[in-house]
Amino acid sequence: MSVRRMVPIMGALFALSAGFAQAQISDSVIKIGVMNDQSGTYADLAGPGSVVAARMAVEDFGAAKKGMKVEILVADHQNKPEVGSSVARQWYDVDKVDLILDVPTSSVVLAVNQVTREKNKAFIVSTGATSDLTGKACSPNSIHWTYDTWSLANGTGSAIVKTGGNSWFFLTADYAFGHALERDTEAVVKKNGGKVLGKVRHPFPSSDFSSFLLQAQSSKAKIIGLANAGADTINAIKQGAEFGIVKGGQQFAGLLVFLTDVHALGLDKAQGLILTESFYWDLNDQTRAFSKRFAKLHKGAMPTMVQAGVYSALLHYLKAVEALKSDAGPKVIAKMKEMPTDDPIFGKGRVRQDGRKIHNMYLFEVKKPAESKGAWDYYKLRATIPADQAFRPEKDGGCPLVK
Repeated sequence: MSVRRMVPIMGALFALSAGFAQAQISDSVIKIGVMNDQSGTYADLAGPGSVVAARMAVEDFGAAKKGMKVEILVADHQNKPEVGSSVARQWYDVDKVDLILDVPTSSVVLAVNQVTREKNKAFIVSTGATSDLTGKACSPNSIHWTYDTWSLANGTGSAIVKTGGNSWFFLTADYAFGHALERDTEAVVKKNGGKVLGKVRHPFPSSDFSSFLLQAQSSKAKIIGLANAGADTINAIKQGAEFGIVKGGQQFAGLLVFLTDVHALGLDKAQGLILTESFYWDLNDQTRAFSKRFAKLHKGAMPTMVQAGVYSALLHYLKAVEALKSDAGPKVIAKMKEMPTDDPIFGKGRVRQDGRKIHNMYLFEVKKPAESKGAWDYYKLRATIPADQAFRPEKDGGCPLVK
């Protein structure tokens, strides 16, 4: 099957007017490729909602009024690195895509990161989590926008150990993301005086967690750390309830839990979960206004942090293209690092030399059913993690771009 037939592509064209100098814009059009999981494990948390967010960013930036012609392409990478690489090559070589955006699944992220560097284009990750993207795999062509495995471990892992959850068993998705999240969280657990009693890795994706949950249960660890995401996290928690894990005195730590996961689980099963996110729709007036607009365009669902991240990242990318009057990949990435960030999603921030976008992270607890005032009212804020503490120190990542 050819890549062109395999990849569903939808175009969203924004009209060209005379106000913007097109000389430095390749093909006179800025082409954005939103690549993610459109129908599988990560479809609800990113998927079509990320496309909605990207289109909102183009419209809110005012591209058409500024004379900037922007086209959005969409592809489903099926959570497979080989598919992601093939799509990236097709987009860069044939379709002349300038930026690939979003990309859940860390193994796909690392594959597309390599292709982007070879083709000298631009790549911004919102959904993929591996902290290696700003460490040993950092690139002058890439930015990691919304969160990463280090920030999740630093937030959720640290908070749970400090409140008594000092013995852990990891249930880990067996690919790059799960490995990185397990690694970063284990380091935080041990640093804070906790211990890891065991770990087991499950296929990705997986529908049957029974054997893995039995191993976690028999370990007697206080905390079962779920180093997975999306449908895998939902299934593990639901099946854990059937095994009576929480009733037996153990607690799940969802190391990457999204708003859509809590919605799918329901507050009766998700209540009490501690989680770290970079965005919540009900944080302030600006996040509420954005989220209500998003919900009208996306079946009434409030945005996840990564869908919000797509909006924020694309807004900053377009500002950099406008300032440069060019869509040349590494030049735009460099300009994005040079310019401070400011948007209604994350407020003021910056992009470091290693490609890490810096902003606050938040530690939330999922509400009890009686505490919720209505649909999507799921979180209560436990702590704000300041931007300068929320991400791995630049000097510790091993990125060769950092001088």
